Amino acid sequence: MDLPLFFLMFLIIYLSAHFILFRNWASKLRSEAASCLISLAHGTPAVILAYFAISAKEKFSFADTNTVFQNTVLEYSIAYFLMDLCHYIVFNPSDVLFIGHHLATLFVFVTCRFLVFHGAYGILMLLILAEVTSFCQNVWTLSSALKGESEFARQVFDVLSPPFYAFYSVVRGFLGPLFVYKMVGFYVSGGADNVIPRWVWVSWICVVVAAISVSILWICNQWIELYRRRLVVGDKEKKIR
Repeated sequence: MDLPLFFLMFLIIYLSAHFILFRNWASKLRSEAASCLISLAHGTPAVILAYFAISAKEKFSFADTNTVFQNTVLEYSIAYFLMDLCHYIVFNPSDVLFIGHHLATLFVFVTCRFLVFHGAYGILMLLILAEVTSFCQNVWTLSSALKGESEFARQVFDVLSPPFYAFYSVVRGFLGPLFVYKMVGFYVSGGADNVIPRWVWVSWICVVVAAISVSILWICNQWIELYRRRLVVGDKEKKIR
């Protein structure tokens, strides 16, 4: 089992970011940057690993037995979410939304990996859809946190926001729901009832639907905030003229 090694890896990255790379940053920014760094170490690699773990098989099914490689990718993500959960419990215990998200995500990954040993195809596809925006989101998050102190960060934030929002909207607002629709159709038809207990896949679907709903709400709020910022800038330019 690779889970302890993966967790140790994320712990080392987190501590290195907190006490070495960002040691001169303010405490709150330092912890947020450390969280972003382990997210960067997880997101894009997880997408690549999940893609190869899925494409290694010619045919896919939501009821397939997990392969060894698929289990390894699941453990990689479990380790990351455990590490980031520790971060939120220590530094942001009031952020109930993110803590709840991490706990729910861990439930899905852990039950797929250690309880039913089936269904990794669907879970890893959802992982790809969730993490494909990770790099952009972490750069956006860091630039947002620093934009009040750095002109460069503010420029990165302003330039990155519209394409990031558009990319996120397509993935979370269209591709994610479309895949979940196919996933629900398969499970409701009974295609996995002999290998995945009904309560397990129903729980998975509930978690995924809730996560996608929150993501859509979040990106809608970001679009609204962007529109408001553009209105403020437009009003200032009119006054200058």
